[in-house]
Amino acid sequence: MRRPAASFVRFAIVGICSNGALYLAYLALCLAGLGPKTAMTVSFLLGTTVTFAFNRNWSFQSDRPVPGAFFRYAATYALGYVVNLVALVLLVDRAGFPHEFVQGAMVVLVAILMFVVQRRWVFGGGSGTVPADGSPDR
Repeated sequence: MRRPAASFVRFAIVGICSNGALYLAYLALCLAGLGPKTAMTVSFLLGTTVTFAFNRNWSFQSDRPVPGAFFRYAATYALGYVVNLVALVLLVDRAGFPHEFVQGAMVVLVAILMFVVQRRWVFGGGSGTVPADGSPDR
């Protein structure tokens, strides 16, 4: 596994590219008539499946077996989905904030949560783990 700083930079590149495209898809789905929560659900599912390979192979260079890593990845994104959905319900439905701004902020906050959990639980471990001294093993 890469050192934390290198992993974060690559994770950020994947995240910026994918989340930018997915946010535009979210807005397009809303303009097409889907409600904010439905549009967020569609974009979240799409983003989860598309980014797994990039993050496993490029961001974290993990050697953990794909089935287990994908299960943990999906569970991590399920957590992120719930956090995102609760924010939309509380901040848009109840507090009346514009959904465009709430979802834009949630993209950033959920991304930070996803990095931490992916680094430690989803792709961490296995023989490609960074040694305790922090030196890269690849």
